Amino acid sequence: MKRNSLLSLLASYEPEEGLEKEMYQNTVEFVQQHANCFERSLLPGHVTASGWVLSKDKDAVLLMHHRKLDRWFQPGGHCDGDPDVQAVAEKEVLEETGISDLNLLKSGIFDVDVHLIPANKDVPAHYHYDVRFAFGIDNDQDIVLNSESKDVKWVPLPAVQDFHDSESIMRMVRKTTAL
Repeated sequence: MKRNSLLSLLASYEPEEGLEKEMYQNTVEFVQQHANCFERSLLPGHVTASGWVLSKDKDAVLLMHHRKLDRWFQPGGHCDGDPDVQAVAEKEVLEETGISDLNLLKSGIFDVDVHLIPANKDVPAHYHYDVRFAFGIDNDQDIVLNSESKDVKWVPLPAVQDFHDSESIMRMVRKTTAL
């Protein structure tokens, strides 16, 4: 079963108490209930993966200004049927930023978030069950923009709130100090 690897990853993850724990439980239930949870065609929602990418000295994070949503986020995207969420997160970082040489900073999942994506053209509003991984870089790499982003930049951790101050993003900033 394609979901088993993700369910195993989720079982070994300990979310923060409160909102993240609630979203974590919702994600587990969603994955258990939907064999096609990795498919974008699942209209109520689907599993996505993203990468929280830290600079060499871990004092800055790589954020992209998303063209469609007009907000700053960590790189990430749809699994499109791929159950290997860590590999999807790495692929999305490469596609959206050009950064390819990544190392996992924390074994397993770094964060879990569930967020509503607004309706767009023929796609109704739906949920993203986002599984997030913490990556670092060991050497400087050129940033490359793609069509999904208006901008990509390294943002010092204390300045992240000036770009996006949602609990979802700020929770990852807080968790960064524990790495």
